[in-house]
Amino acid sequence: MKKGDYHHLDHVKEQQTSKKTLWITLLLTLFFTIVEVVGGLMSNSLALLSDSAHMISDVFALGLSMTAIYMATRKPTKKYTFGFLRFEIIASFLNGLALAVIAIGIVIEGIKRMINPQDVDLQLMLTIASIGLVVNIVLTIVLSRSMKEEDNLNVKSALWHFIGDLLSSVGVITSAILIYMTGYYLFDPLISLVIGGIIFTGGAKIIRESLLVLMESVPEQFDLEQIRQDLNEVEGVEDVHELHLWAVSTEHYSLTAHVFVREGIQPYCVILAINHILQTKYGIDHSTIQIEHPTILDHGEYGKQFLLKQA
Repeated sequence: MKKGDYHHLDHVKEQQTSKKTLWITLLLTLFFTIVEVVGGLMSNSLALLSDSAHMISDVFALGLSMTAIYMATRKPTKKYTFGFLRFEIIASFLNGLALAVIAIGIVIEGIKRMINPQDVDLQLMLTIASIGLVVNIVLTIVLSRSMKEEDNLNVKSALWHFIGDLLSSVGVITSAILIYMTGYYLFDPLISLVIGGIIFTGGAKIIRESLLVLMESVPEQFDLEQIRQDLNEVEGVEDVHELHLWAVSTEHYSLTAHVFVREGIQPYCVILAINHILQTKYGIDHSTIQIEHPTILDHGEYGKQFLLKQA
């Protein structure tokens, strides 16, 4: 074995489509963020400033996502034996948290402005929001197409950011039209409250998904009991226990299991059959199977009960 080769499978993730998509998205977002911040300050529109605050979070989110993608390409080391794939999930969690915090800030400011309404420059507000709508439609389409090619929680979190932005732009335009038609400036903070609610919903969804990975829960697409049943049907297998399945990152899964086998059976054949089922039926390439017998390796009460059933 060469020095530095720690695994038969590389814990790396090459994501050329996601990388290209995020670079395009980041540059466009950065440009429009500057435009929207200036426009929001000049027009004195909270709805527009709320949208610009969300755009600033987008730049932060996309920066984290880009970092995660480049980290995921780094090889495992003696210290980081799973490589740096998990940084993708950490970045997604921070993105979701940023969305939630920004949403709460928008709601608080919206309530303040509902109590003390302020005048806004409708023409400038409408112009900036219309440009933002076009930009956000383009970016949402770009990210949606990328998601179809590569499943990536980072891109998904970025997509949620831009869905929120798209709805925010629609909200700002709606607010400007309603203020123009009615003369009530109350619509500006009211629309910002709706925008805040949408942003918080997206943030909460991303936080939940990333937390499930960080807590090493069984990914939702897998039925652990069905996997146990399939492994129990392998010739020579008499019991499957200590079964664990988790996601290191999106589309990178690991499974471990302890297996009691019948005496006289070739353990390598059992492992080969189990790995074949995991790879072909479930797409799990990284598995660790420990072959055991309760009379040799003490399993406490569990082993005693198993031997009683066998007897």
